[in-house]
Amino acid sequence: MTNNVANKIVVITGASSGLGAEAARHLAALGATVVLGARREDRIKALAEKITSEGGKALAVETDVKDRESVQNLIDTAVKTYGRIDVLLNNAGVMPLSPLENLRVDEWDLMVDVNIKGVLYGIAAALPHMKAQKSGQIINVSSVAGHHVFQNSAVYSATKFAVRALSEGLRAEVKPYNLRTTIISPGAVQSELLNGVHDEATAEQLQSFVPGIAISADSFARCVAFAISQPEDVDINEILFRPTKQPL
Repeated sequence: MTNNVANKIVVITGASSGLGAEAARHLAALGATVVLGARREDRIKALAEKITSEGGKALAVETDVKDRESVQNLIDTAVKTYGRIDVLLNNAGVMPLSPLENLRVDEWDLMVDVNIKGVLYGIAAALPHMKAQKSGQIINVSSVAGHHVFQNSAVYSATKFAVRALSEGLRAEVKPYNLRTTIISPGAVQSELLNGVHDEATAEQLQSFVPGIAISADSFARCVAFAISQPEDVDINEILFRPTKQPL
């Protein structure tokens, strides 16, 4: 694997914990400059300081992906600071699973706002810069739930199926601009997603088996690095991975 990661400017949403934070650490260790976006400013500042103290390059920008102007500021700050954006990792996501009949409509709205609109806002902010450069890569995070609808995952799966549809449409449209697009669909990976499940029965069910099979977040980070590290004429369009123990 060539190290096509070194010296790239990588913007990461949802960078305050879990998959996003681990991807930031891993990419910085490979020589990338990481721009960290998340609502929890204290966490991304601490992560940026940690990366910098270890010889890496990182910048923290408080970001709420539900707010288009906030996402635009994240991308614009990266470009103003470093002169370009090479990779956008649309990683921010929420997963408050519940049965539809429980009518947790506020949680449905949240999933649409973060998992779909947040991705679209990232694309809207980054695409003009990448078109002008005629280079760049947009990596969108879907899920195994974007390939298979699990019990109580109807709305979450719908948002993650949407991410895959958006990504495929984007892939076809950006060919004239020499851009690359990647969908990464993780299975059970250690993160804070389960903390967002507030339906008690669903949370209890998930806690009974997910922690026992979930693999570490560096599995995701390695997939991200693999997709970025390919030569510029190689476009890794989709990666689906699970724990070896995960049956569905």
